[in-house]
Amino acid sequence: MGVHGLTSYIEENGKQFFKDLKLRNTTLVIDGCSLFFRLYFTSGLDQQHGGDYESFANLIQQFFEALSMCNIRPFVLLDGGIDYTNKKFPTLVQRAQKKIKEADALSRGSHGSILPLLTRQVFKQVLYSLHVPFIQCVAEADWEIACLANQWNCAVLTMDSDFYIFDLKGGYLPFAFFQWQNVGMCQKTSERYIPASHFSINKFCSRFHHMNKELLPLFAVMAGNDYTSPGSMDKFFSRVVFSQVAQPAHSRTHARIDGLLHWLSQFSGPQKAMDAVLQILGNSDPSINRDLLSSGVQEYKLSHSNLARYFTHGAAVTNLPEPVRHLPEWLLAGLTSGRLPSFILNVLVLQRSLLIVQVENCRLPSSHTTSLPIRQVLYGLLLDGNRKLLQGHGSKQRKSTNPTEGSPLYRVQEFDRHGLNLRGSPVQAVLPRGIQQLSLDKLNEVPLPVRLQVLLETLGVDEFIATALPPHLSLPVCVTCYWITSSEPKPNLQMVQALLLGIVYGELCRLGGSQRGPAAGYPGVRAVCDRLGRLRVRANERRGPDLDVAHAYSQWQSCLWMSIYLNQLLCCPLPEPECAWLYGGTFVHGAVKEMKGGSTPEVLLTGAPFPAQLYSAIQGAMWHSVGADFFAPSSTKKRRGRRPNKRGRAPRAQGVVNRFALLTCEDDDADEE
Repeated sequence: MGVHGLTSYIEENGKQFFKDLKLRNTTLVIDGCSLFFRLYFTSGLDQQHGGDYESFANLIQQFFEALSMCNIRPFVLLDGGIDYTNKKFPTLVQRAQKKIKEADALSRGSHGSILPLLTRQVFKQVLYSLHVPFIQCVAEADWEIACLANQWNCAVLTMDSDFYIFDLKGGYLPFAFFQWQNVGMCQKTSERYIPASHFSINKFCSRFHHMNKELLPLFAVMAGNDYTSPGSMDKFFSRVVFSQVAQPAHSRTHARIDGLLHWLSQFSGPQKAMDAVLQILGNSDPSINRDLLSSGVQEYKLSHSNLARYFTHGAAVTNLPEPVRHLPEWLLAGLTSGRLPSFILNVLVLQRSLLIVQVENCRLPSSHTTSLPIRQVLYGLLLDGNRKLLQGHGSKQRKSTNPTEGSPLYRVQEFDRHGLNLRGSPVQAVLPRGIQQLSLDKLNEVPLPVRLQVLLETLGVDEFIATALPPHLSLPVCVTCYWITSSEPKPNLQMVQALLLGIVYGELCRLGGSQRGPAAGYPGVRAVCDRLGRLRVRANERRGPDLDVAHAYSQWQSCLWMSIYLNQLLCCPLPEPECAWLYGGTFVHGAVKEMKGGSTPEVLLTGAPFPAQLYSAIQGAMWHSVGADFFAPSSTKKRRGRRPNKRGRAPRAQGVVNRFALLTCEDDDADEE
């Protein structure tokens, strides 16, 4: 949600609507999506090369450490699925189309803002590791955030202009004025605090002749928010001449906001103002009626929070929307805890998915084309395994009949990039080959070997990788094998080597190889880390990234993204990897460039046996799956089909688990969780 132009209008008017605050010793409700957007986009982190997740994870940790220093108790709420009422879908489509243009601009070295694909996953994983209480809402979180903050009488931290409209008891702290990197200390008490600016709705209304604050929701609807187009009230504005504007505005939008607020201030309440609006419009625009205005105003009406007991007692969330409340309990618990992605809600409730755009070669098919078979299995488990819900609760079923088997197969409407345009296309759900129908109700009770078989069959690999590598690296290496054999165009050997080097480098950093961590006990590890760290290219280069490399790694990220979701739906038959350590965009692009210049992984890893052994183990497991001669000239290798994992077994991958026991020792706590 958000009122068009309101944030810039308020910021343009200085801090007359705010009071300075030294925030400490308090509870704070945080808009999680606003937080990770704000942290990523205001810190100069990479967008062109697919993201630098390690730096982002460090930034998240620093943010919550600053809160802890000031005894601020955070509670984070994340948006869930797409609005099931479809009111906001046109706005989401417009935003997605805009992001395609921005991604194309970034790929050519121009300006844009694209959040890397795995940002949300990294954010959730860091919250888990820091034990920050959070919940993933079933729909948009704004209203839930406002209700919870009001019930607890505490402030909200976000950057959403709708919070200038909500009547919040504890007030609104905009991210733009939240100086978490500038922690101060009270001279008298030595308590630490974060300088912030507290928005006062009473101060705001006093500027406009002490207008009734209950008029603000009507103002938001008329000014245009995510549920009403800014142009929907054009006929009203063309018929009303605002006689009172407080000061010259810098834009037409700001002039309209200022004039509308002054015009509304003459009415004692929203009903009288609504009568005047409809009288001015007459019958000129039937689409603008009392029901439309009233329903828009209701979006800002707060009530008792459903989430307070979730945070205080771990109670299940109640009063769920009708399309969601009949889902299996284990699935709802996974969604609210964030262990399952909100992506699956859109598939279950709307049979629709909106794929996230990446910085890639827009002259080629979308990078998400490579992960399509993975998504089809995900859709099959969700929809075919949940026929009872789809048939019993009025879901708009999109299904076809398999001509060979006669069984109904559901379709999902996917929205993805086609050229420079967003286009929807039907995608058929697919059941895993050789697996009997798995009921979604009992999917969490299916034996582990069966769930693992579904995952490995989908990725086209066998169980060798799951046993030959440290457990937390099994899924990324399986995904890499799938990517190598399924992507088009195929990645070259240097791209694959750079990706594996990135995984090794991430492991060394995760284990503290560059500091005083467990890997530091291995001779030469710090020197290898320093050497690898110097490979990074500059973030957000003016000339843009190498598009062939960017497209290949966008394909890999898409495959990892969907494989993590499939693994989560199957209740993690393979351990979930820590995404912050798996991929660094500036690193892998730099490593490709280095090897094009004649270097090799062996040279880059010289000086310490441990990194070289880890690289060799990962590469050996991968060659076992795809064939050791996969990148050899076609004249020297046999033709192979979709799943070449029976050939090219690499003996050097044997015994990996024992050799790298160090890599798994820190995962025990996570496995217990």
